[in-house]
Amino acid sequence: QVQLQESGPGLVKASQTLSLTCTVSGGSITTSSCYWSWIRQPPGKGLEWMGAISSSGNTNYNPALKSRTAISRDTSKNHFTLRLSSVTPEDTAGYYCTCTVVTPQSYGMDYWGKGTLVTVSP
Repeated sequence: QVQLQESGPGLVKASQTLSLTCTVSGGSITTSSCYWSWIRQPPGKGLEWMGAISSSGNTNYNPALKSRTAISRDTSKNHFTLRLSSVTPEDTAGYYCTCTVVTPQSYGMDYWGKGTLVTVSP
């Protein structure tokens, strides 16, 4: 079973770059039938899909965040990363990495990390 764990600083200063890592176990990010996403939830607000990287390395981003978002991967370490530049306090949120299964049999099934809270200080 795929397991995911987010890691990175819990506090980032405004104007800096937020950087998080998702460590994947139980499956390879290159061979597992997953669409690897970053999703966030600001306090009191709904979930917001930020972007994703496929098992082949192709990326897609939420147009609202595309200019500030970069998702990459390190296949040797079996993890993928999120970088969100020029952060403001509005970027304070719980950040989650996920696997969305893309096999025909289980299409749409999700696996989530436990999430990590990132606070952006003024």
